[in-house]
Order: sequence, then C-alpha cells, then structure tokens
Amino acid sequence: MSVLVQNREVLEWISEEYHGMNGSHVETLQAAPSPLEFSRICHISRPVLIKGYTIPKLRQWSDSYLSGRMNESLISVAVTPDGYADAIASGPDGKKYFVEPHVSQMTMASLLRNLNATGDAGPEAYYLQSQNGNLFSSAYFDQEVEDTQSELHPLRDDVPAEIPWCSEALGRHPDAVNLWIGNGQSVTSIHSDPYENIYHVVRGRKTFLLLPPTEGWCLEERLYPHAIYSRPDASSPLVAVPSPSDTPPIRWSSITHPERPGSLPPQAHPICISVSAGETLYLPAGWWHHVRQSDDITIALNWWYDIEPRGMAWIWLNLLRGIGNVPPANDVDEDVAQDDHRHRTAHPIP
Repeated sequence: MSVLVQNREVLEWISEEYHGMNGSHVETLQAAPSPLEFSRICHISRPVLIKGYTIPKLRQWSDSYLSGRMNESLISVAVTPDGYADAIASGPDGKKYFVEPHVSQMTMASLLRNLNATGDAGPEAYYLQSQNGNLFSSAYFDQEVEDTQSELHPLRDDVPAEIPWCSEALGRHPDAVNLWIGNGQSVTSIHSDPYENIYHVVRGRKTFLLLPPTEGWCLEERLYPHAIYSRPDASSPLVAVPSPSDTPPIRWSSITHPERPGSLPPQAHPICISVSAGETLYLPAGWWHHVRQSDDITIALNWWYDIEPRGMAWIWLNLLRGIGNVPPANDVDEDVAQDDHRHRTAHPIP
C-alpha cells in the first residue's frame, strides 16, 4: 500500500469521526451574538446562520441609489466567458489552467445595466468580486488619517468597517471588507480561505455548498499552471492566455462542479445552506465553500478576519488538506488517478 493511500485512509477516518460527532446541522441564531457567544462559536468552528443582525443603511441600496452614490467613478469588474472566475478552465492548447478573470473598468451604472441585461447582452458574465478589501483594507485601521484609496469609497458611509461583536471576540480588526455584486451567471468555485468570514447578504440570495476542513481530501487538489482571460483584440471573445512559464502553479480542487450528484466521493458530507437578504453567515476559517447566487442582482458584503497564527489551527488546516506532494494537473500519475477513483467508489470506512 502506497504512502499516499495510507495518508488518505487516515484522513478519511478523521473525516468520519468528525462527522459522527457533529453531523450536518447548521445552527441558526435569531439575534446577533454577544462577543462572548461569538467567541464560543469560533471555538467550535462550525457555520452559523444569523438572522437578527441588521445594517440599516443597506436597506436603501437600490440600483439608482448605488449608481448615484458612485456617479462616474470607475470600478474593477471581473469578466469571464462562463461566470467562473478564479477557476479551472481549458486553455487554447487543451491543457487545464487556473484562470483568473479579465478585469474591466466601468461605472456602477454600467455594471448594474449589464447584470440586468443577462440573456440579451451576450454570453459574458460580470461580477464585482475584487476581494482585495475593495471597501476597507487593513490599511484603513493602520493609519490615523482615513484611507481614501478604495474604488468604492463613496459607499463607505453605509457600511460598518468592522462587526463589533466579532472584533471584540477575536481581539482584532478585519483584514479586508469586500463588496460583491453579481447575478446567477457567476459561480464561485470550491475553495477554502484562512479567514474567519462574516458574510452578509444585502439583496438576492446566496447558496453555499460547504465541506468542513476534515473533508479537504475529497477535493482532489492539483497544481495548475496559471492563466488570465484576455481578448486578442477589442471585438474578440475572451480566451485563457497562459502566464509566463516561471509563474508559480496554483493549488486548486479538480472537482469543478461539487454540487452535481456523484461529483464527490460517497464519504463526503456536503452541507447546503441558503443565505437570503438580511441574513448573515459565519463561515469559519478553513471551511470549503462553493457559492451560487440567485438570478436577479445579488449584493453581499463580507468581513475577513485573519486566523489566529499561534497554536495548532493553521497546522491542522494544512494537515487536513493531505500530506505529500500535490500532483500536477496535466500530468497526473496513473496510480494517483486510480487512487482517486477507488476513493470515489469505496464504501465509507467503519
């Protein structure tokens, strides 16, 4: 038996033990937790749906309000041919790549028009998803004078820079606060983040498929060469353009549609949860998530808090992704492929 198989069987045992103790239940709170309550929630490190946390100024976020506040300011919008940004796709050479989106500069009004015109405006998908602290970054808290570099600065008055009960419980400010605006075309491929994530839906609905860190082995990570969507010329469709050969490869899941029946091994225990307008999801650090959204314009905010670097948390999260070398995506060893197949079809371990 190979070391890879032995390691996989240990991870499967951990996965089954965790599921046996915790099940697939997601707790729902009817009011925002106190700092002490949230500290206990973080200690357990399981998702929680919070229905009682409101941000009053967000109730006025209609298309006309957002367009008026942003005026002619330009924002960075991800554009993809199929709605999958930061995801696996085929390049012109037939190889698989981790492809980042094309980034287009447009006004908020143009973005909202494009999102409302889905079905009439061609196959490309638009998604405000820059993820770099596009509302507030760590620099906002690091200086006495307010940081004014955010493209979305005109909206800051409506959005709290931090969640009080979260910041007090964790003893730190958020590392990034992000605004997300898209529609049903845009899908977030499955991945995990090293952040405690507070995710609040303003309009529409988000559907999360979740896997705990103990089931990272289910996702068959590979090393993918990097590419970026680009246009050969202004009138051309987007194509994946490989990055220079010295660009580091990206470690990513090879399961592109975990929501489809049979895509995950039978030992996996995915949790599906919908988060509607006015609701907030606490997504613990290290939890794998695949996200879809309702067809109409969906708007969400999230606050990312850095994981505690001390102790065992970071070490455990990396351990649970698997020990050993991650195989290259376009040159997977036959034994590795057979091991993946065996674990897809095997019965759960006792």
